Amino acid sequence: MNQDQVKQLLLTLRSDVEEFFVIFSGKKSKKVNGLYKPDTREIIIHNKNMENDNAIIYTAIHEFAHHIQFTQTHSPLSARYHTVHFWDIFHSILFQAEKQGLYRNIFENDPEFQELTDRIKQDFLTVHGSLIQELGKVLIKAFELCNKHHVDFNDYVNRVLKIRHTNARFFIKLSQMNIDPEVGYENMKALSSIKDPAQRKQAESALKKDHSPDMLRARFISKTKELNPVELLLSEKQRIEKTIASLTARLRVVKERLGELKDTHGSS
Repeated sequence: MNQDQVKQLLLTLRSDVEEFFVIFSGKKSKKVNGLYKPDTREIIIHNKNMENDNAIIYTAIHEFAHHIQFTQTHSPLSARYHTVHFWDIFHSILFQAEKQGLYRNIFENDPEFQELTDRIKQDFLTVHGSLIQELGKVLIKAFELCNKHHVDFNDYVNRVLKIRHTNARFFIKLSQMNIDPEVGYENMKALSSIKDPAQRKQAESALKKDHSPDMLRARFISKTKELNPVELLLSEKQRIEKTIASLTARLRVVKERLGELKDTHGSS
């Protein structure tokens, strides 16, 4: 698989993107398999790190997600590259590549991975979620017993159970929500922050189907800062100016390279 084929594959997944370049470094790197240069819109892939095309595609999609992150965001970019917004982009493209047969998901195709995944989900994640729900129900009984004896529930959970009272009350809240423990405690906690029951159920369904936890947060939980029309236009202006600058620089390199090739060809 060459760099032109990789670029065409990426455009198959998302065509509504600003111009970018895919470059195979022809080198090995101990630090990273690839990187994205926002100033020049270059996706660099250390192809000598890869054993097969599937690995190249995975790295290319990762860096392609950074390209989309840097060129299509309408909010101020974070100093961190790997934000919730980035993982939302990356995972959504990766899921799409799997569905289109462009990327092979070893986690779902390898029997050893399948067996281990089933064990982790059934014996640990689901069990943990169920235990937290049951703990919440038992804590309700503790709350009622404290009321019966006119003692402070917070004092009981803090000093006797050694549980922070805020956590105890959260476990109670979680036990009263109709959230499937199959998604695991951490995802149950995220889903519980969605106040509308219908939207919460929709988010739970998406999580079970084809959403990662970061996709869930980006699409159902995180609040993106709304920019006014002037800020949006200024943001777009900055992106266009950066694109023009990067394309101009790239054009200069291409022209220089063409000149070198013509000189070499003419002298041979």
